[in-house]
Amino acid sequence: MTGRTEREQLLADHFDAFHRARAASRLVSALYAEAMGDGYPAEVAPYSSCDRALLTIAMARLQLRPGEHLVDVGCGTGGVGLWLARALRVRLTGLDVSSAAVLLAAGRAPGFVPAERAAFRTGTLEATGLQAGTVDGIVCVDALANAGNRVQALAELGRILRPGGRAVMTRAGAPGLRAAVMEQARDAGLAVEFIDERPGEPAMWGRLYRLWQAREAKLRAELGDDQADAMLREAQRMLPRLPVREALAVTLRKPGPAGGG
Repeated sequence: MTGRTEREQLLADHFDAFHRARAASRLVSALYAEAMGDGYPAEVAPYSSCDRALLTIAMARLQLRPGEHLVDVGCGTGGVGLWLARALRVRLTGLDVSSAAVLLAAGRAPGFVPAERAAFRTGTLEATGLQAGTVDGIVCVDALANAGNRVQALAELGRILRPGGRAVMTRAGAPGLRAAVMEQARDAGLAVEFIDERPGEPAMWGRLYRLWQAREAKLRAELGDDQADAMLREAQRMLPRLPVREALAVTLRKPGPAGGG
């Protein structure tokens, strides 16, 4: 990806370091698994809130048919999109601002789907680089918060969706989130089709953040001080917010009749 803004370049650099460090650490994945318990999707190995329940929601809400085109926006190392591509028998394009994440995702792809069914590339939420109306479904897990302009990002997802296509994304925030979701979707020209509550998500993050704090020394040894400090700052910042946090899986639909896949 070329022509990045300063903000986009800073974000790319941040996530390049993030993904390289975590890819070399067994501890980080083990802590996510401990925090999620039975809900941890080991094949996905997420660095997000994606649990088995969310995968089930995405499968049902996307309503994709075999051979259709799924885009995982903010794909990270690719686990969510690859798992869904295999389960739904669809083609996948994974998109992330981090070139390091894209390389890691491409390396994982053969374990899920044939090579011709998965491709990964750099891009942003506001500028995917994909052609208009060429996408049947979108999944976006814990990534919209990184957009500089959320309405612009949603409008870009609507641009690449075919009429009748759906996007399933996670949203989280303070009370009043539902109203913000509805307003942003309307301003982007998308319809809110379903809102599924994720009542266990705040508690999962609480367990994970406390595990990070308890394993500080080991995290520093595996990840280095910069990454460990970033994780500990996140935990300190977010833990007080969790008691009032609302977490949702939102299904958006592009108006218009569904076309053939």
